[in-house]
Amino acid sequence: MKQCLANAQPRWTRRKQERPQELLDAALTIFSEKGFAGARLEDVAKSAGVSKGTVYLYYSNKEELLKAVVKEHVSPIVEEAKSLLEPDKSSANLIREAIHLWWLKYGSTKLSSITKLVLSEANAFPELARFFYDEVVRPWWDYLELVLKRGISRGEFADIDTEYAAQVLCAPLVTLGLWKRTMDGCCGIETNPMRYIEAHIQMVLNGLTCAQNGTEHVNGHSVRPA
Repeated sequence: MKQCLANAQPRWTRRKQERPQELLDAALTIFSEKGFAGARLEDVAKSAGVSKGTVYLYYSNKEELLKAVVKEHVSPIVEEAKSLLEPDKSSANLIREAIHLWWLKYGSTKLSSITKLVLSEANAFPELARFFYDEVVRPWWDYLELVLKRGISRGEFADIDTEYAAQVLCAPLVTLGLWKRTMDGCCGIETNPMRYIEAHIQMVLNGLTCAQNGTEHVNGHSVRPA
């Protein structure tokens, strides 16, 4: 019993250790609701239940706070996608897994509000837009291009412009995230994200594989025309 008590941390110590994450969670909520220009550190502090001075102990300004949200919650998604790259997996499966992972961890969460924030305020805050591009967008494109090149080299995909194909792969996901956060609510529409994503994947993979050696693909199986 004494040993357990000795190992137990005081509640105030645990609270202090948890505070940076609480501030990031509160910041994401405020940025989602008010955008970047409209967000204030006072609002973040209030949402987190701390004083404004406490926020400054961890983050010098709201730019650094938003960057911390991205590094903590968004950048790891790209690294997780990279961890799926295994030699025995088909390149088609890698694309499918990456797209579903991105929607599960980003597009379907509050994090997707960052995309809307960055796109809508890029001209006013170009340094912030550049940070998001370097930290998230470019690594994501690079990974998808790697998978596309892998598929071409292994004879799984047709030879295409992999640089722009990687960007085209991402564009519908951006559209879906923005649409779900805007038009669905305003217009009373209920877009089914899984049907949307599956339709996107099917079109991409059919386009990449049907041109291979005159082969057609039916229900995921290769079929040569008679």
